[in-house]
Amino acid sequence: MDLVLFGIQGSGKGTQAKRLVAEFSFHFFEAGGTLRAIAAEDSHLASQVRSYINAGHLVPHEIIMEVVREKIVDIPPVDPILFDGIPRDANQKRDFDIMMTELKREFFCVNILLTEERALERIKRRATEQSRVDDSDAVKIKRRIQIFMDETTPVIEAYRKAGKLIDVDGEGTVDEVYSRLAAAVRKRL
Repeated sequence: MDLVLFGIQGSGKGTQAKRLVAEFSFHFFEAGGTLRAIAAEDSHLASQVRSYINAGHLVPHEIIMEVVREKIVDIPPVDPILFDGIPRDANQKRDFDIMMTELKREFFCVNILLTEERALERIKRRATEQSRVDDSDAVKIKRRIQIFMDETTPVIEAYRKAGKLIDVDGEGTVDEVYSRLAAAVRKRL
């Protein structure tokens, strides 16, 4: 069974995803990293992705969904995939759900819960402690969080109402959060 991992910026989702992949032998689909990797290839799709990334624009929905399909279509349904960074909005959810049904892939979702205030605190601390450039621009950070709240939260709520989502407390150390996260995953696999 596949896993879709959600979490507000600063929740530690990327770190936790890598640990889950290692422990549970998930194939890993991370939207941003996959798009960057495809952009480095020599194909028509790569050329399209590159043109948007180089112009500083978001890659359009249709291309993102094509990328997802291309990357997962040959993975047998018995081999689990962890999805990080998709679906991010209602349109992606609609097409992701259709694609997963067509490919006969069952999935559940886990959401790492963290308040917006705590997320901002963690991001600011991470920016100073780890010198992460992407975390040092307060305006961009707040915009990313607002997009998450406006666009991704309704997706999370839809999966929660459908009984496909488990919430995990994102407070505490990396190990404490991982322990709760891994326990939630074990229950569903």
